[in-house]
Amino acid sequence: MSDTETTIPAWYPLTPDQERAAAVAAVGPDLVARLAGVRLIVLDADGILTNGDLLYGPQGEAYKAFNAQDGLGLVLARAAGIQRAVLTGRHSAVVARRVTELHFEAAKLGRFDKADALAEILRETGCRAENTLYMGDDLIDMAALTMVAVPVTVPAAPDVVKDVCVHVTSAGGGHGAVREITDLLLRSRGGLGTALGRLQSPDWRPKAEDLSSDETE
Repeated sequence: MSDTETTIPAWYPLTPDQERAAAVAAVGPDLVARLAGVRLIVLDADGILTNGDLLYGPQGEAYKAFNAQDGLGLVLARAAGIQRAVLTGRHSAVVARRVTELHFEAAKLGRFDKADALAEILRETGCRAENTLYMGDDLIDMAALTMVAVPVTVPAAPDVVKDVCVHVTSAGGGHGAVREITDLLLRSRGGLGTALGRLQSPDWRPKAEDLSSDETE
């Protein structure tokens, strides 16, 4: 389904102009202008996609909780043509699985050299730092945060991290912070309704291999 064929769902209450106006009212015109230029979202995992808690089972297996609304926000971003990547300092099979489920365009796991890893992501995706949003929550993220046009963090981040960011979410990591940003980003472009319309196409319906089985959790 092309952009010209995509119809905003009748039940969605906002026009593109109303979306942009709502975004400006929420965060101001300067941040909306930055967000409208974003073509790549890069996310830390622990503390952003999750709440940062590390839980281990009796055999040493790791458990992480992901937010379903965050997941839909990332699907909507993909439907709007925005690339997504994860950049985390920990090796995690659980994060790798989530990345696969959501069809991320790039992933760097087990990387503490976040500036170098981010540069690799930019090369792999063909995006530029001035069109990139990075979302991280701790000191190790600062090298990447200071590279991009839209550095974002969460309330639990240290003050020194907040100081280098242009926006701090209201929601916490793993509790809707990513969804808050994807909605704001898409509304800044006037494209949230269009992305929702694109999801109505059969081409965007999840396939069996995209869905987790609760039996294997």
